[in-house]
Amino acid sequence: MDRLTSLTVFGRVVESGGFSAAARRLNMSVTMVSNHIQSLEERLGVRLLNRTTRKVSLTDIGRAYYERSSQILAELEEADRIAGALQATPRGTLKLYTTPTLVRFLSPVLVEYLELHPAVSVELTTGDRMIDLVEEGIDLAIRTLAPTDSSLVVRRLTPWRHVLCCAPSYLKRHPEPAALSDLAQHDCLRYPFYPYGDEWRFEGPANEPLSVRVNGKVLTNSGELLRFLVLAGRGIFLAPSFLIADDLEAGKLVRLLPAYRPVEFTISALYPHRHYLSTKVRSFIDLLAERFAAHRHWMSGGPDEPPAA
Repeated sequence: MDRLTSLTVFGRVVESGGFSAAARRLNMSVTMVSNHIQSLEERLGVRLLNRTTRKVSLTDIGRAYYERSSQILAELEEADRIAGALQATPRGTLKLYTTPTLVRFLSPVLVEYLELHPAVSVELTTGDRMIDLVEEGIDLAIRTLAPTDSSLVVRRLTPWRHVLCCAPSYLKRHPEPAALSDLAQHDCLRYPFYPYGDEWRFEGPANEPLSVRVNGKVLTNSGELLRFLVLAGRGIFLAPSFLIADDLEAGKLVRLLPAYRPVEFTISALYPHRHYLSTKVRSFIDLLAERFAAHRHWMSGGPDEPPAA
């Protein structure tokens, strides 16, 4: 029998003064109560209770055992209470992992989260490659592309698209592309973790799938360097919408070939466990979902200015 349950039953028998009263308090049969007491005594090799037809009383050993076991049960109840309180209020260290291109968007969300939950601290690590969340002790990863690890729990936050763009200064030195095929003749700024490599994929005016193979002088996994280069007029960039939205709105960059939409991807929250998800993780995911929903048009490469976070 379960030892903890047997301890609880033993305590109720002592406090109630009998098996029948304890059975009523525990919503258990008298036979089951007796079985738990017998299991305890057999395990210990001692008699804990003196039984008569009229009453049940503690033996000397039973009295010492009751005093100690009741302390243990009280401490367990306190531990349960503390665990419940910790789960109810976000606290502790939230360990996050995300792609560097999302840091600009996540920064104000993190500020808001820390203001809402002052008992939480944050450790944020960035990288382009997916890591083992369990091995690295990461609570939550925010990724712009679908994960390859099927064991992870995935919560889709928002769809998003790239934006094909360049600086006005680039167009002063090069003819503006009139068709997708023209991109092959331009200096394109390339990102090594784009899922299709140097084959940039789009949806045409009739939603037909289209693609063009590009080349260029720069290949880098630094989103900030690519943003710097496109703003400096050094090439055409298939840019994440959330990286250059402010630059588009300010007129520092112009959209190219608007009739052709880059293919859609999804920003997702990834975590290892579905059950007993801590409050600090759940509350951050919920806040992210709210903020991404508010910026849905912006994330999808829409021309409007993103609303304030």
